[in-house]
Amino acid sequence: MNAWPSLQTMLYDGWVLRFADGYTKRANSVHPLYSSSLDVEEKVQACEEIYRSKGLDIVFKMMASAQPENLDQVLVAKGYKADSHTSVQIFELDGVDKTPVQTALLTEDLHEWLPAYCKLSHIDGRREPTLKQLLHNVVPVLCLASVRHQGQVVACGMGVLQGRHMGLFDIVTDANFRGRGFGKQLVLNLLAWGKCNGAQTAYLQVMLNNEPALRLYSGLGFKEIYTYWYRIKRNP
Repeated sequence: MNAWPSLQTMLYDGWVLRFADGYTKRANSVHPLYSSSLDVEEKVQACEEIYRSKGLDIVFKMMASAQPENLDQVLVAKGYKADSHTSVQIFELDGVDKTPVQTALLTEDLHEWLPAYCKLSHIDGRREPTLKQLLHNVVPVLCLASVRHQGQVVACGMGVLQGRHMGLFDIVTDANFRGRGFGKQLVLNLLAWGKCNGAQTAYLQVMLNNEPALRLYSGLGFKEIYTYWYRIKRNP
């Protein structure tokens, strides 16, 4: 949550409700993290009313530890559909070389990084201001990175460092340059940056249907520690 902040956050009886004008499910969903005291049916209805009032789909970020324990079954009964099954993986940085693998542009200049990232990720121009504000809201140490080939940005990503943990986010490679190792160079440079700045563990989230990314991270040594998924009901 700290590494990928929302624009607004509301605490509701052990649940964390996040809002970011609809940009990403992670920043626009209910996170049922802590014990509850209210009736679960009442809580779900209240969340539905709040998200609908903002013109957003109602999204719950689910994992095995979600509270209360029967929440997933309750949502299924209410017509919520499963979406975006995701693997959370970690990697210990003990053996990572602090020397960058290949020259990469490591910058904290958001104005330089953001247009390239949006282009590679095919992000609608209307979404760019929201993403810009989300990144401005990151409180931990942020590293925006890109890899260039013949003067052209071919891969982008970011690292967020908090304490001894560094998260990798928004790793993307130009579709015309995939399979040539640029994504791997980017990740290795971010891992080197993290270790140089005191990180001991890296983590990331990768969708289970993204086979190329799963192969990349497995080859680097990342290991799954848990999975999560979303339950979604569309706003009519």
